[in-house]
Amino acid sequence: MDRRLSDASVVVAGAGLAGLCAARDLIALGANVTVLEARDRVGGRVWTVRDGFAEGQHAEAGGDMIDEAQDEIRALAGEVGLTLTRILRGGFAYVELDASGKPRIVSRDVARGWDHLERTLDPAIRPYRLAEQRWDTPIATALARRSVAGWLDELKADADLRATAMGMRGFFLADPEELSLIALVDQFASETSAGPWNMYRINGGNDALATALAKPLGERLHLRTELVAVSHRGRAVRVTVKNSRSTAQIACDYLVLALPATIVRRIPISPALPAQQHDAIARLKYGRGTKTLLQFSRRFWRIPGRPRAFGSPLPFGAFWEGNEEQRGRTGILALLAGGSASDLTQAIVAKEGPQGLVRNLEFLGAHRAELIASRQVIWEQDPWARGGYAFFDPAFDPQLRPWLSRRFDRLFFAGEHTSIKWQGYMNGAVESGRRAAAEIVAVHDSLPSDGQER
Repeated sequence: MDRRLSDASVVVAGAGLAGLCAARDLIALGANVTVLEARDRVGGRVWTVRDGFAEGQHAEAGGDMIDEAQDEIRALAGEVGLTLTRILRGGFAYVELDASGKPRIVSRDVARGWDHLERTLDPAIRPYRLAEQRWDTPIATALARRSVAGWLDELKADADLRATAMGMRGFFLADPEELSLIALVDQFASETSAGPWNMYRINGGNDALATALAKPLGERLHLRTELVAVSHRGRAVRVTVKNSRSTAQIACDYLVLALPATIVRRIPISPALPAQQHDAIARLKYGRGTKTLLQFSRRFWRIPGRPRAFGSPLPFGAFWEGNEEQRGRTGILALLAGGSASDLTQAIVAKEGPQGLVRNLEFLGAHRAELIASRQVIWEQDPWARGGYAFFDPAFDPQLRPWLSRRFDRLFFAGEHTSIKWQGYMNGAVESGRRAAAEIVAVHDSLPSDGQER
């Protein structure tokens, strides 16, 4: 058994997937690990809502779909004894507004709209690929300072292309006016952008993965415990933590900050982070995202040959069957409103209650069923997330991106926002946590016998 870290102590701040994966790997190598989590649960933005729904059903308030190409999270689920079920085999259809403003389902699927967008982006994608998709080049800088909306205006884009771009606010959690063009180009330049489109969920709920990872931690896990300050010098790291009863300090050899940048930038760190790292963390934007779960007495949206997931320009954004893999006559629709749609869906519910959303779904057949339960989670109002996930706006300097994940002395950084390939995904969180643990191993192995950096 590899015990290379048996003489090392590590504090992991954050018990989302990134922090839990870091802790798992560090413990396996013998480290003395303490995990801090400000919430009263593990999982972070991976949260399966189980209470309040009939027939014991559940649905995802946060991270929902796992893509075929996301090997790390799929393998990890298997390692802890969980299974995945393929979902939404019909892919996504698209809802558009007709001349009278009424929504209708069009026969083309979302993939066709994405293909059109990719073809239009090709003149920008080719040089970006020639630059090996690096963000420290003049090509990246030129792309980054432009918004998607500005690019569409320059093209004099047609209504279909604009509708596809607007529909992607449910993907990026940002409107075309807010989103940097480099984010869109990067998405389509990726080898995985065009598929495979097979999607999965973890049986029993996605947060079953977080629960399984947390189970071996025992007393090493401290819930309702907030990291409020960090000091570090030489080989010593000292963290100040606070719970409902007291404030205390913990000394350790290494610290993993597996927290959203929205939280990290509020924590005093002494000595301060390098200027570029500070700026990267301070400037990174997080998207507005409201997830609404509506349980109906029957699954009225199911029609043979029609997809069970839809992109849309409607006020509540994209929507899909949120518990397709579960038995029962009742069923749950999951609505993800990103960007300005998050504001709009909140306004509907504030004025009309969840029935306001049901009325907006009548074109789908909602009048044929009864709404029996609902739940809404507004991620930008969550104090420990302050947004759905990270996105890059035109004000973000692309050369700062590598600093989001860069180690500083004995401080290490993890979370979906630090991922290059899978930023915004659960898989990105998993990979980043494991990467942070591997970095600690590399640093610790390189130390002389007295443990001091030279």
